[in-house]
Amino acid sequence: MVFIDGSNLYHSLKNIFQRTDIDIGKFCEKLLEKRRLVRIYYYNAIVGMKQEPERYRHQQAFFNSVRQIPYLEMRLGRLVYTSDWPHTPPYEKGIDIMLTTDLLTHSFRRNYDIAILVAGDTDYVGAIQAVKNNGQNMEVALFGADTGSRDLRDVADRIVDIDARFLKGSWKQNGMPLLAPQQNPNGQNEQRNEPRQHSPRRLFQRRKPLHNTRHETDSRPENEPPTHGQPREPSPPKLW
Repeated sequence: MVFIDGSNLYHSLKNIFQRTDIDIGKFCEKLLEKRRLVRIYYYNAIVGMKQEPERYRHQQAFFNSVRQIPYLEMRLGRLVYTSDWPHTPPYEKGIDIMLTTDLLTHSFRRNYDIAILVAGDTDYVGAIQAVKNNGQNMEVALFGADTGSRDLRDVADRIVDIDARFLKGSWKQNGMPLLAPQQNPNGQNEQRNEPRQHSPRRLFQRRKPLHNTRHETDSRPENEPPTHGQPREPSPPKLW
């Protein structure tokens, strides 16, 4: 099972890579390393619609795309805005409790052998140790070899360091940052810097076999070299 602290994932990507357009499905495939997936649990806090309407709209679009990933469960908490907003940033409420509850519940129910946690909060150290004491293995994915929590590194059975090399192939835009849609003269939105999409059929379409220029009515002996004006035998097609 994979447990993802969405807020930690978002801010780590933004601060380290200056982009957040991660494909959660591809990211989890990298974490699994061809092992069997039981389920993905993704946790995040909902942005206030009144306080941050633009950010709320983008977040809802992202959540809708995440919900399409097979075998993924989304757990949503909320952001608490104080009376000093926007001078004081909001704080999450309920995320760590939900994640810890799911991690321990599935451990005691023996629903997984290995749990992979994507988080950087040291509050999870106790839950990780409890899972290990119950007989399962714990892996923790951290951003950067030097920026991750030392306590998490010490308690985990295995650390997965998330760097640019690890994330290669996990971005939605194939290495290019997402840009806001631009208005063309006709008033329609168009996406800049978006790679051209090809259908799988075109990408994997076999080349047409080379036509044999030797006709069935050609009476020239098989080992006789071609004379002037006659086509040469084509070389065998290259395998690709």
